[in-house]
Amino acid sequence: MPEPLRLLQVGAGGMGRAWLRTISENPDVVLVGLVDLDVDVARAAADEHGYGDLPVATSIDELGVEADAVVDVTVPLAHPKVSVDALQRGLPVLCEKPLAESVRECLAMVAASEISGKLLMVSQSRRYFRAGSAFGRQIAELGTIGSLSCEFFKAPHFSGFRERMAEPLLVDMAIHQFDLARKLIGSEPVTVYCESYNPEWSWFDGNAAASAIFCFADGTRFAFTGSWCAPGLETSWNGRWRASAAGGTATWDGDNPPVTELATGEARPAVMADDPEQIAGSLVEFVAAVRESTVPQSEVHSNVISVAMVEAAVRSASTGTPIRIADVITDAYTEALATVQDPTLHAALTSWPNPLKAVGLEP
Repeated sequence: MPEPLRLLQVGAGGMGRAWLRTISENPDVVLVGLVDLDVDVARAAADEHGYGDLPVATSIDELGVEADAVVDVTVPLAHPKVSVDALQRGLPVLCEKPLAESVRECLAMVAASEISGKLLMVSQSRRYFRAGSAFGRQIAELGTIGSLSCEFFKAPHFSGFRERMAEPLLVDMAIHQFDLARKLIGSEPVTVYCESYNPEWSWFDGNAAASAIFCFADGTRFAFTGSWCAPGLETSWNGRWRASAAGGTATWDGDNPPVTELATGEARPAVMADDPEQIAGSLVEFVAAVRESTVPQSEVHSNVISVAMVEAAVRSASTGTPIRIADVITDAYTEALATVQDPTLHAALTSWPNPLKAVGLEP
């Protein structure tokens, strides 16, 4: 048996506590330090989860412990600094979603991963649901998908920053569904047309509802419609999904095993695997990738495309026109070249012959 991977966790807020529980339950890792700007919060979180002797500090430097990898559970605004700093220290990073607040920042993080030669993986936890994986397997048996749809209707009262955002649903939530659509379809998005709005009864300042249609490279259309101010008959947090193909139709309510009916009328039962779910699944795949030098789901290059889907949807809603995903990435690349000040990162970005190829949007 290999020695447990020694992890440093940065961030001890609400999601940080969820990661502390997850790390404590995985025998392949051991937590060796916890960092948070508020050291009292870090100490309380560590004690609460059985880490009474765990070193806590306000920075990795102050902590001064040996580690094999970093889990970045800071707020999205801090992801670029925290993750890039860890990579530059030679440490692979598992970063909470979203990778960053803009594609421009994401590209600098890609460059940092390339320079360091270390893995930067994003925890897209919706990829790790047993029922969702079963849904994906059923879809794959139906042939090329013609259309995939997701309905997402919830009514959360968060208070705080989400209720003040300009596009709370698209920016803070929809990346889960957009990213999962990429996995289910097995192709990459080309264009999106999106409209966002805010119902008159909404308790959000910004647009809490949206509808978007993505066209993928293989011709599949993915339709997303949702609202964060939709009380009554709410969907799962995963959304309610339907895939239509020549071989039949598959549906998933977001929580329970999916249901499939073949074109012949025959029902196809779901096959459920006993895989770890949500962030526990992210952690298992990250550990395996670090140990075996494999490329996991949501490796930084590929994950940029999911962030670009969100940025393109917001841009479409703002302009009222369809937006090409490639344009979002190339515009962000131009911005990155103009704004990245670290000479090493800038040199890495400049060396790319094509940013679309760099992130895998073009072969």
